[in-house]
Formats: sequence, structure tokens, C-alpha cells
Amino acid sequence: MKSNKVWRLGMGDVQILPGPRHRSSTKRPVWIIALVLMVSLFLVCAYIYPPQSNAACYVFSSRGCKVLTDWLPPAPARLYTDEEIASRIVIREILNTPPAQTKNAKVAFMFLTPGSLPFEKLWEKFFSGHEGRFSVYVHASKEKPIHVSHYFVNRDVRSHQVVWGKISMIDAERRLLANALQDPENQHFVLLSDSCVPLHKFDYVYNYLMYTNISYVDCFNDPGPHGNGRYSEHMLPEIEMKDFRKGAQWFSMKRQHALILMADSLYYSKFRDYCKPGLEGKNCIADEHYLPTFFSMVDPGGIANWSVTHVDWSERKWHPKSYRAQDVTYELVRNITSIDLSIHVTSDEKKEVQIQPCLWNGIKRPCYLFARKFYPEALDKLLQIFSNYTAI
Repeated sequence: MKSNKVWRLGMGDVQILPGPRHRSSTKRPVWIIALVLMVSLFLVCAYIYPPQSNAACYVFSSRGCKVLTDWLPPAPARLYTDEEIASRIVIREILNTPPAQTKNAKVAFMFLTPGSLPFEKLWEKFFSGHEGRFSVYVHASKEKPIHVSHYFVNRDVRSHQVVWGKISMIDAERRLLANALQDPENQHFVLLSDSCVPLHKFDYVYNYLMYTNISYVDCFNDPGPHGNGRYSEHMLPEIEMKDFRKGAQWFSMKRQHALILMADSLYYSKFRDYCKPGLEGKNCIADEHYLPTFFSMVDPGGIANWSVTHVDWSERKWHPKSYRAQDVTYELVRNITSIDLSIHVTSDEKKEVQIQPCLWNGIKRPCYLFARKFYPEALDKLLQIFSNYTAI
């Protein structure tokens, strides 16, 4: 009995401490959950809408966009259509085939003109003494040209009407290339207009073109209304908006690129059908988009992204600045030949300007071998400058 009493008294003397509080599951740190959700949302957005500029990438990491792509899963690959597979096989095989060795490599000068060439005498001075190192082809779309230089006689190709802004401009370029490719010694192909003039002596131009491994095709991304604003979703799936590019039509390309351009029917048909003035309320100009988009997709590392033909778009009009006789001076020619930066002005509201150095085999060099747009009245002044200008 005593023991029981002692036990009861002992229990009454024990001080019972409060036990640990049990936190409700609903009161866990909310900020951790919010942080996880924010990071997840950021990664999802970065995957769906990747940063479009290096500046945006460097906000998150000093390593730029690469650190983001390392974290994200690869984008699912789109299945190519049968036409795409066939086209890419042909293009790959042509690009991987070493260029044919010729004893006498030539530059093909292809003139796209409505009629007679007002600067034939200047080009004759340019060609003189270099027979066997060049070929001449003339595509006159409106009237049969009257030639004043023997270098242009019997060099006309079968022509069709060419309408500015329409696919007929591309057809004329391909027609010139087809004729020039028949000569296996033609290894480089230059497209010129009736208002184009040479800026250097022949040897300089020949060496510049023949001893480079790239083509000079103008190409840049224009996010504005006269760039991506001309894109049509009817070009899907082969051509997406991210692949759509813009550039001047006046190219200079090596033989391999001329061949794949002639072999292309898939991408050409997309521009023929869905890049034309007035389609879907847009004014898509095929000759400003087909070549830049095509080469940017199939061989982006094989083009310089700028043209060796100078043109001044600083007036921001539908057509570039033109030079009359009073505008043509020694200083004008010297200034153009000294330019070593390529400048692209986009059509977006911010008037974004894209600048890149002109690199020749990795070395910074002057950009331009030719220039346009000159009025016929400037011929005499140009002849005088070309005769006396020793720097060219």
C-alpha cells in the first residue's frame, strides 16, 4: 500500500514540460515554393522563347546564351519532308565535291540590264589586257542592246521580260548562271547591273575573288516590316520565320554555290508562290530574300553576309542614292574603296543598324570591288578617274 502511495505522490511531483509544437503542413516556408515555381517558369519561357540578343543572355550569365542552352533540353527535331531530304542530299554532295581544277580559271561577269550598257567603254578599259581570264554575259530584258565594246559583242543570252520585285528577277539571275556554268573554266560569278562600275583594276578584283573560299552574298536579319514583316507562313514547314533573311541581290559566288542554286527547286518554289508584291497585303520582294534565305539555311558558313558591290541606302528610300556627273569625284571613289565595314540598316522602328567588319580570308580588307548606282552622264568623269587613279 505504501509503495502505491509513494508512486502516486511521485507522479504528482513531476513537472510535465510542454512538448514540441507540430507545424501545420500548410505553414511550410512559402518563399521556397515560390522560388521553385519562378525558376521553373523561367526555364520553360527560356525554352519556348529563347533570348534573341547577346545582351539579354549576359543578364543571366557571363557565359552568354550557351549556359542557358546547356541547362535546357534539346528542342525536338522537325521531321524533314521528302522534298527537303532530296534537296539537302544534292546540296551536301555538291558542297562536299572538291572544285574542278582548271588550267585557266576565269571570272564570269554577268550583266542584268534592261537594254544597252552605258558604261561599256569603262568596262572595256577594265578588261583590256586580261583576255582569257574573264567571260561576259548580258541579259537585256526590254530591248536588244547596242554594244560599243568588242568584249560585249555576241555575249547576249536569251532573255525574258524582268519585272522589279517579282520572281522574274530571280529567273533572269538563274538564266545568266546557267549560261555561264556551261564554261567549265568559269570559277567565280559576279552579278552586275547596267549602273555598276568597277572600283579597282582587274588584277585586284580577280585576286580578291579567285583566292577566297567564300561567296559574297548579302545577308542579314531584318525584324522590321520590310524584313520579317514580308514573311508568309505558307512557306512552312521548309522555311520558318527564324530562317527568313534579307540582302541585296548583287552577289559574287563561287562555282559550287552557283551549282546548288541551279539545283534548287524546293526553296525557289516557295518564293515563287509566296513572295510577291500584294500577296496577303504585303510587298515581298523575291530578289531581296531568296538568295540570303537559301544560303543562310544550306551553307551559312560559306557566305560573307555582305556584297562586294557598294550601294548607298542612307536616304532610306525605295531606291538607293544615285550619282550624277557632278557627284563623281576622285574623293568619292577613294572614300568608297576605303570602306572596311559592312552596314545593314533594318526597317524596324528603332532603326537598328548592324555593323560587321569585312573579312577576306580572316583578314580585314576593304569591302567593295564595284559600285552602283551611276547615271550614264557620269561616264567621262569615271573614265578619267579610272585612268589616273593609281590606288585601284
